[in-house]
Amino acid sequence: MKIKNIVMALAILAAVSLQAAQAKGLVMGLIPAENNEEMIQRFEPMRAYLEKKTGEKIKVFTATDYAGVIEGMRKGRVDMAWFGPLSYVLAEREAGAEAFAVGVRASTGLSTYRTLFIVPEGSEVKSIADLKGKSVAFVDPASTSGGLIPTYMVKKATGLMPKEFFGKFTYAGSHDAAEMAVKNKSVDAAADNDITYDAMLKKGLITEQSNRVLVYSDPLPGSPMAYRKDLDEDLKRKIRDAILYAHYEMAAVTGYGTLNKYEQANTADYQEIRDLVEQLGLGRDDILK
Repeated sequence: MKIKNIVMALAILAAVSLQAAQAKGLVMGLIPAENNEEMIQRFEPMRAYLEKKTGEKIKVFTATDYAGVIEGMRKGRVDMAWFGPLSYVLAEREAGAEAFAVGVRASTGLSTYRTLFIVPEGSEVKSIADLKGKSVAFVDPASTSGGLIPTYMVKKATGLMPKEFFGKFTYAGSHDAAEMAVKNKSVDAAADNDITYDAMLKKGLITEQSNRVLVYSDPLPGSPMAYRKDLDEDLKRKIRDAILYAHYEMAAVTGYGTLNKYEQANTADYQEIRDLVEQLGLGRDDILK
């Protein structure tokens, strides 16, 4: 009799927990690659679509830096998120993130993108080596195209880390802020990516003259969508299927940049990012500041 009562009590508790989880809904985190208001607008159609397909109420979480979204997932306050490659690798390590989809760019038909260094109009700088002692802005320590890759490019070109090579080294906080710092000539150069650069050109916020491309990186693996590994497997399947088949149901697939669709992503796609972190000798405290 006691065993039966215990079983019934556990069943009731499970039902209550499930109802509480359903009432809570899901939280989707967005790293601040651009200003938070624009990021929320970009992902709103996808948020609404996911809400419809999963039957779950979905809220958006943003933070002032990349680390804030990773920490939100680590604490169980963020269920899925859009990350950059490096922030994903960190979230995988810190919060059990699991990549499942990556956007395919309409302009290239590929999911890859590139870092670029930009300089203001009138700059006589011709190479990374010419930036010695200059004022340079990256985006965020946990940004791939605005942190890890430009660090690697500087080290490869000069043998020195950015803090050792540049005269003044700062973080702009977002890709669009880095572009505007160059346009306004408040820095001698900045690192960005070709997604934000192309978008700002299209909007007329910058020109190829006001923000001249100094150098491009090799292609980088695209920025993934990821969910917490410990989410219910059926829920993960619903989320994954909704994203991967969105181009069949949405008038326009939305996300970071102009996309055609999402394709499947997995943890192995980001091994080169892990390798670069190790090669540069970057520890947790160097990235999650």
